[in-house]
Amino acid sequence: MMLKVKAQEKLQKIGTYAGTYRYIMMPELYTALTQDKVIKEAALRSGVSKGVMQACWDAAGEVIKAWATEGHSVALPGLGTMRFGLRAKSVEKVEDVKAGLISSRRIIFTPDVELKDELSKTAVQITCYDRDGKEVKRVTSTDTGDIEDPEDDGPTGGLTPNPGD
Repeated sequence: MMLKVKAQEKLQKIGTYAGTYRYIMMPELYTALTQDKVIKEAALRSGVSKGVMQACWDAAGEVIKAWATEGHSVALPGLGTMRFGLRAKSVEKVEDVKAGLISSRRIIFTPDVELKDELSKTAVQITCYDRDGKEVKRVTSTDTGDIEDPEDDGPTGGLTPNPGD
């Protein structure tokens, strides 16, 4: 398993690096898996029928929705916990507190330690693209960082050590 990331050279328009090109990394997202595909795969892995898995999934979803909207932090087995949150303006006086101060309602997800550990162990492949969209470099998290130099047949075998080595 490997996570794919792209680093695209982009002109910075604001901030410390305004007016310069910098490589910006972002995940390369795969297609969104449908609920049907997830149910089918979970049924296959658990050994229960797709219909039973669908019923369980639907029931779990209803329980999570009911408890989360009552203000509970809800455990999602093997994944983490979710709870509701909100963004709102602050006011100085209690008389000014009203529902209209709420600008958004959100779902906050906190992953389990095991899930975060699994993510930290997953290899990452970074593909770098210049400002014209041309691929210029590919790196994986298991690379030594050495750069191959096919024109050098010296003692390092065509590898240029990292600076500071």
